[in-house]
Amino acid sequence: MARQAAALVHGSAAPEVDWRAVMRHMALSRALDEIEETRLVPERKVLYQFSARGHDMAQILLGLQLDGPHDAVCGYYRSRPLLLALGVDPVDALASAMGRSGGYSDGRDIGVVFNFPNRDGTLALPMCGGVGAQFTPTAGWAQALEYHAEVLGSTAHRRSIAVVLGGDGAVASNGFWSALTIATTKRLPMLFYVEDNGFGISVPSTLQTPGGNIAANLGAWQGLKILSGDGTNPAEAAGLVADAVAFVRDERAPALLRLTVPRLEGHSFQDTQAYKPAALVAAEQARDPWPKLRAHLVPGRISASEWDAAIARAAQTVEAARIAAEARPVSDPASILRHVFYEGEIQQVGGLMPQGWTPPPADPAPRPQGQRLNMVTAIRRVLDQEMTANPRMVIFGEDVGPKGGVHAVTLGLQERHGAARVFDTSLSEEGIIGRAVGMALGGLLPAPEIQFRKYAEPATEQLNDCGSMRWRTNNRFAAPMVVRMPVGFFKCGDPWHSQTNEVAFVHSPGWKVAVPSNAEDAAGLLRGALRGNDPVIFLEHRAMLDHAWARRAWPGDDYILPFGKARMVAQGERATIVTWGGLVDRCEQAAQGLSVDVIDLRSLVPWDREAVLASVARTHRCLIVHEDLRTAGFGAEIAAVIADEAFTDLDAPVARLTMPDIPSPHNPAFLDWAVPSVAAIRDRLTELLEF
Repeated sequence: MARQAAALVHGSAAPEVDWRAVMRHMALSRALDEIEETRLVPERKVLYQFSARGHDMAQILLGLQLDGPHDAVCGYYRSRPLLLALGVDPVDALASAMGRSGGYSDGRDIGVVFNFPNRDGTLALPMCGGVGAQFTPTAGWAQALEYHAEVLGSTAHRRSIAVVLGGDGAVASNGFWSALTIATTKRLPMLFYVEDNGFGISVPSTLQTPGGNIAANLGAWQGLKILSGDGTNPAEAAGLVADAVAFVRDERAPALLRLTVPRLEGHSFQDTQAYKPAALVAAEQARDPWPKLRAHLVPGRISASEWDAAIARAAQTVEAARIAAEARPVSDPASILRHVFYEGEIQQVGGLMPQGWTPPPADPAPRPQGQRLNMVTAIRRVLDQEMTANPRMVIFGEDVGPKGGVHAVTLGLQERHGAARVFDTSLSEEGIIGRAVGMALGGLLPAPEIQFRKYAEPATEQLNDCGSMRWRTNNRFAAPMVVRMPVGFFKCGDPWHSQTNEVAFVHSPGWKVAVPSNAEDAAGLLRGALRGNDPVIFLEHRAMLDHAWARRAWPGDDYILPFGKARMVAQGERATIVTWGGLVDRCEQAAQGLSVDVIDLRSLVPWDREAVLASVARTHRCLIVHEDLRTAGFGAEIAAVIADEAFTDLDAPVARLTMPDIPSPHNPAFLDWAVPSVAAIRDRLTELLEF
């Protein structure tokens, strides 16, 4: 407790603060809140409103401290005062709140979910609607700063820091604890800024962390500087903010600053705060930092007339901003179909292309050479070559370092490329993917590994947020990366290591999804993914990693297989089989002697509709075979497209053969019964041909 007690007292000299700037930004923030609450929300011109009253002064003090050339901050829905201090235009702020064209998202996202590319200063990473989702991407940005400085030798990154904002509710989230582990074990220049207003909507902070004080509870956490104090006291808050920022900037180590602040309005406009006793509401109003700031400045630093003039100017600025924002049109609704994926227009921030990188020339034709390789060797070879060619590429995950991965895909890569570029992580998939998002935003190419498909579930929020980033920021930000994960059965199964469930990624807009069945396709798809400008899920079927059928000759060092281009494994006239991944070889065996097309999709997003429809138009029958569950599996989508666009070509109903709607069973006898076998595929195909 001695450490905490010391942290509560600000002992350094008074920091340099531009108090007039603090006053101006705070007056502007208050005027924006007021016009939304009194006019724009009642008029239904703003649909989501989160007042920053009470949080505003300390946020502005923080924003004015961020001046590193690569400083970045990620906030949450109550962070507009900070954004104003960074230079966000009030017109953009109001236009975004009203869903008008321009602004943060062109009306695609909630107006309080900010992003700010800000080429002239500190940028704001894309915020998320999920509480706690901001922490691990910020840790990724902090690690990207260190990578640029230490590995790439950039002096411009050596003084920059990453800052993340969160409330007392967010400290209970997985993202907070994962980011805290990352930042302290890696000693990253990251500031955790916790605004403790005592409530997460209506839930008191005592239910978020014992005693309601995260700073006190972290007193024994190693490698973390902790500061705590009153965010409504101008001098104390300014000193604590300055100390926290200076520590992270100078020591290149993480710090946590907890400031207590009142939430002077409801969680959102609709929140009446009826759950708060009247005495508590009155006590919170008495802690309002606005009159405290006035008492701190008037008359010692500025005159009363200057204070009043600042308030009047803020009101005029906001009214002019309202007029300008309302004059902006709503974008053409059809425009929302743009920017799900990279379309040739480079994003402002994220990935390699905004830095001027262009992919090397590619060879679209495989040029087989040498002996046949298994999928493991082909994937490892591509990773090795791309790591050698691209110093901004990093590989990380659980056990990918000295062990080389539980499937040996990364074996030897750490030895070849160093522990700064190929490294193990803590056991947190939220941390793996969230950190990859921040590193991609920071100009690196992350290639994280999720050890098994089922283990991706804790990272679902980060995966979804990453995929939607380009779209929801209207191409301002994107986070290209390649996430590798093994899927499917291997000798035996179980509910934890043998899942495929690829359809979940198909339902996460913005992700390309690769499902190679053999070494040649794996090499071409992986190289294309690593040289692309979109996030990619790369699914490696466990049964095919060392399967004799999946072995192929090396297709060449520049071979790239475009996504959305299926392969005709066999050709015939009587029916079409559509499949992918671990069942392609079984379908090929089952089709022998029956004169049918066997199509290996090779990627599911995008998938080769044209090839499938052309084949069905010629054969008039279709069987879809996959390992995932039948209900709502991707085969259902293919069947629906065939029924919708090729119905008149069919001589029989579209058939499907899949796993039953059960988890993957463990006993090999159960697994052999559940997964479509060669015999089962041939029997179903025969039934279809006899229809």
